[in-house]
Amino acid sequence: MDAESGFTIKPVYKEPVSADLGEPGEFPYTRGVYPTMYTQRPWTMRQYAGFGTAAESNARYHQLLANGTMGLSVAFDLPTQMGYDSDEAIAHGEVGKVGVAVDSLDDMRRLFDGIPLDKVSTSMTINAPGSVLLLLYQLVAEEQGVPGSALNGTIQNDILKEYIARGTYIFPPKPSLRLVADTFAYCRSQVPKWNTISISGYHMAEAGATPAQEIAFTLANGIEYVRAAIAAGLAVDDFAPRLSFFFVARTTLLEEIAKFRAARRMWARIMRDEFGATNPKSLMLRFHTQTAGVQLTAQQPEVNLVRVAIQALGAVAGGTQSLHTNAYDEAMALPTEKSARLALRTQQVLAYESGLTGTVDPFAGSYAIEAMTDEVERIATELMERVFSYGSAVDAIEQGFQKQEIETSAYRIANEVDSGERVVVGVNRFVADTEERYEPLRVDPAIEAGQAERLATLRAERDGRAVEAALADLAKAAEGTDNVLPFMKDALRLRATVGEVCHTLRGVWGVYQPVERF
Repeated sequence: MDAESGFTIKPVYKEPVSADLGEPGEFPYTRGVYPTMYTQRPWTMRQYAGFGTAAESNARYHQLLANGTMGLSVAFDLPTQMGYDSDEAIAHGEVGKVGVAVDSLDDMRRLFDGIPLDKVSTSMTINAPGSVLLLLYQLVAEEQGVPGSALNGTIQNDILKEYIARGTYIFPPKPSLRLVADTFAYCRSQVPKWNTISISGYHMAEAGATPAQEIAFTLANGIEYVRAAIAAGLAVDDFAPRLSFFFVARTTLLEEIAKFRAARRMWARIMRDEFGATNPKSLMLRFHTQTAGVQLTAQQPEVNLVRVAIQALGAVAGGTQSLHTNAYDEAMALPTEKSARLALRTQQVLAYESGLTGTVDPFAGSYAIEAMTDEVERIATELMERVFSYGSAVDAIEQGFQKQEIETSAYRIANEVDSGERVVVGVNRFVADTEERYEPLRVDPAIEAGQAERLATLRAERDGRAVEAALADLAKAAEGTDNVLPFMKDALRLRATVGEVCHTLRGVWGVYQPVERF
């Protein structure tokens, strides 16, 4: 049998291929970034949530916290992800559909109403306008009396993978990388405990990347961000400890555990050998994991509970720092309150009933795991060399290399499923004659009109001239070399909208136009 990454899984492994393990919490961190891992406390249990209005999402957050969620993970709707306001023509039909609509400081206040921001860890899945949403979050915290130094959380802020696999980019790569570097610098002084980027392989995996491709292209992007920050004048050990990563966990359990171990080892060597990092925290690949949404099926959806449990097991055995488990009904619609609670309970069973938290790195020394770790690392290293043969990750992106490689893999896997070579229970084998009727959670289409009405009220109430002046100052900063985040924050405090801030930057930096590679 062949692994997704392309190596052959042997029926029997007789000896470990590599003895380069080290100890947990020590270079090269193959066995985990912390010496005690989960023996002192479990991973952070996050639940990804956000839909409709800020008020509706706020109610769901309170439910999740009451059920034992340890950290919030915010999903934003497509207009917000693309830097458009809810009342713009291009946003029609998408408001509140795949996440919560956040147009302004007013919405962010509603989103976190009654939630003490010095007590929770918040992850925000937002990229092109990631800095904008972070500043709104900081402004709300300040209104609560919480200083930036007390805030814990993460913005995804990984724009390069958007060009490769996801498509929610706004600006061309170079100004986008500048915005990322500006965010690193701003958070170093203003929000020092915030993770300024979550370098993501998840979305590439969802688009069809193999495990080896996922970590190869993700680490190549990580190198690009480190280079951009250094070029902007930052010392590597000043920002690298706040870098984090985001990976998928698939049902291919052993290969996934090997993938996580290989990624840690590769990143530690990259940071030490290529960038000369000396702070141990700069060498640690800390990562969040989400179970594989693309592997959930609309057929026999209850089977997804089993898939998610296996995927979560792989993430935990692989040493993740935080985990989101998908709900079993997400192949059809937004998860219901019940299905979201079951997804969280899956993590709690692993943490408190399985015994996995009793020992560090339970798969270490397994002949199969150690051999697969070496195989994944070998293939991923070769892929990274191909990326950098173009000059840089950005150069390869502009030539469409990563995108084409992922699409080729996705096509291969799809053919294997269609032919029955790769089994998907309930889809191409063990198919049910009839399916139970499922009633999904639906978003009220009236949300769009409500958001537009609130925006009209906001624009009527605020000081329009002050907003215009602040946006003009932002444009001037974007034209020059000043850090743009303080100027963005001034405009947002005056209740400039997300769309207005992003349109101001579009006017200076332009909009990215992808190049297809044939």
